[in-house]
Amino acid sequence: MTTAVFLAHTAAPSGAELATLRLVSALRDQGRLDVAMVYTEDGPMVERMRARGVETRVLRGRFDSRSMTIASGPLGQARGFLMLLRHGWALGALTTELGARVLVAESSKALVLGAVAARRARVPLVWQVHDRIAADYFGRLPTLVLRVLGRLVSRGYLANSKATAATLPVGRRPALVAYPGIELGAEVPRPDQRPPADTVVTVVGRLAPWKGQDVLLRALAATKTLPRQIFLVGGTFFDEEPYRAELEALARSLALPVTFTGHVDDPTPYLRDADILVHCSVLPEPFGQVVVEGMHAGCAVIASGPGGPTEIVEPGANGLLVTGGDEQQLTAALDTLIADPALRTRLATAARRRATDFDITETAHTVAAFLDDIAQRNEAARTPLFRERTAYGRARP
Repeated sequence: MTTAVFLAHTAAPSGAELATLRLVSALRDQGRLDVAMVYTEDGPMVERMRARGVETRVLRGRFDSRSMTIASGPLGQARGFLMLLRHGWALGALTTELGARVLVAESSKALVLGAVAARRARVPLVWQVHDRIAADYFGRLPTLVLRVLGRLVSRGYLANSKATAATLPVGRRPALVAYPGIELGAEVPRPDQRPPADTVVTVVGRLAPWKGQDVLLRALAATKTLPRQIFLVGGTFFDEEPYRAELEALARSLALPVTFTGHVDDPTPYLRDADILVHCSVLPEPFGQVVVEGMHAGCAVIASGPGGPTEIVEPGANGLLVTGGDEQQLTAALDTLIADPALRTRLATAARRRATDFDITETAHTVAAFLDDIAQRNEAARTPLFRERTAYGRARP
């Protein structure tokens, strides 16, 4: 049986790490792959993964996941790159110890680590891409470097949406769009949609400028009927604390009834109590897991495009779409839903049906087949007969 080792550079509970938790857990439960998880630092995700019964290791040695950030500049990025290479060599030994037949890098930093580790362990490296590899997010030079590096070292790509896949230099390498599935579970009854003046609006996600919570607050302030309660559910990571302070000041200045919850391990109670879930990213979202989670919880959803949410929401059928960063469009969409509880109910009912299309068990099934195929190709390419036939042009990997 193929053993797949997944590598993450951080154990903080952010969107990509939670998506990996669900995927690895589903792969383990299906029994089609042996799986293991490696983190380069300790953190909450380590215990969460172990609680799911997944073999989980923390790479020994000091590692700072904030090195080589977009804002660290060329010199800082170069130092971080060298540190990643050093840790990648140690990871290669651990990859061999775990019996890996394929290594899966869960981020751009993990890609650098994995490139060294996979070469040392002589296993193929697959890049599972959770972010659009584009200049509007990473900047021009880092985007170019990542695209070239991915093309040089990865033997296959897993993309979390068509929008993400479109930013990758796939060429003729195997690639699969694998949506970050959700764990459906039983459908839980929820309160009816409230009257306009009692409406509860919720946003779930990290408090970060590109997530657009400031755009939402200004849009809400311009609505004809102000919601009774607004929840901003999410914490700050990666030195984004000043943005929360800006949001708090903005909410006070606009006299909005906003509650900042900070980070919560499970936002489901907030989603089940919300009438409207708003996804308001100002940059194209790679996928938008919270959109699916809100639909599954029975919210009426407003999501921003372009990007992954346009692959989830059918406007007017199971939600509304607006252009990211457009306050006037967002205000108009909020006015439409706040004023019409019957419309909210219709959209939320259809949204629950749509959410079932993103069952994690289906995603895991296709990912297992993909990784097993990558591993088998690698082992076939290492056989003497394959090398001899390839040398004479009669076979291809």
